[in-house]
Amino acid sequence: MSDLHIRCATLSDIDSVLQFWRDAAEGTSISDDHDGVARLITRDPEALLLAERDGLLTGTVIAGFDGWRCSAYRLAVHPDCRREGIATALLEAAEQRFAALGGRRVDAMVLEANEQAHHTWTAGGYHREDHWRRWVKPLQARGRMRGSL
Repeated sequence: MSDLHIRCATLSDIDSVLQFWRDAAEGTSISDDHDGVARLITRDPEALLLAERDGLLTGTVIAGFDGWRCSAYRLAVHPDCRREGIATALLEAAEQRFAALGGRRVDAMVLEANEQAHHTWTAGGYHREDHWRRWVKPLQARGRMRGSL
């Protein structure tokens, strides 16, 4: 795995990341557009981690930390590169980031129907918590909220 390079994404990576997610990730998100990824990188330049081999994007993970929770999203590995330790390397990089920021626990968003991902997360030491459920509400495209919360 010595030829694998993990780095933080930059604004110039957005288009290739979006294409990569279309090819390698399961499902889509309301934030899977140029503006959404640009906001992520601008707000937290170290959150989106990219794995590359020979200059080609092979994997991603979003390692978000809001000061309270460590959240992992968009762990994806190119189908031709799976079972080569890329997901493990990305999770280790995310966990190192979280530890350096003072994080205490990682919450991972994993699609229920993605059985292959369940095995990956389990192998990484994660376990499912069935007593929690994610509740969501899409925000209207009326613009950003003003003021503080």
